[in-house]
Amino acid sequence: AQKVTQDQPYVTSQIGQSVILNCRYEVSLSRYTHYLYWYKQLPSGEMTFLIRQESSGPNARNGRYSVNFQKAQNSISLTISALQLEDSAKLEFRQLLELEESIQSCYLCIWC
Repeated sequence: AQKVTQDQPYVTSQIGQSVILNCRYEVSLSRYTHYLYWYKQLPSGEMTFLIRQESSGPNARNGRYSVNFQKAQNSISLTISALQLEDSAKLEFRQLLELEESIQSCYLCIWC
């Protein structure tokens, strides 16, 4: 069985600042490579990919998005830098292992 949780279901910050979203995950088959993802919901409702972390890989980085992965603690955080108003959105943290996916949402609200 697997489970993912977000420490903060609702996060606020300001334009130009950085924000850190902390998450935890559980996985029963830790010997297998698993994947951790973040997605953002567009105004249309469509979910768009932000960044992926592989359990056996180095910390991921994609533009303003960077991951700090602590495998031993089953902990992972996403940092979004230089926040923009358009970053206000529903974000999903997903774990994928052996075709089984767990999803947890949080909401990020950016103020001017």
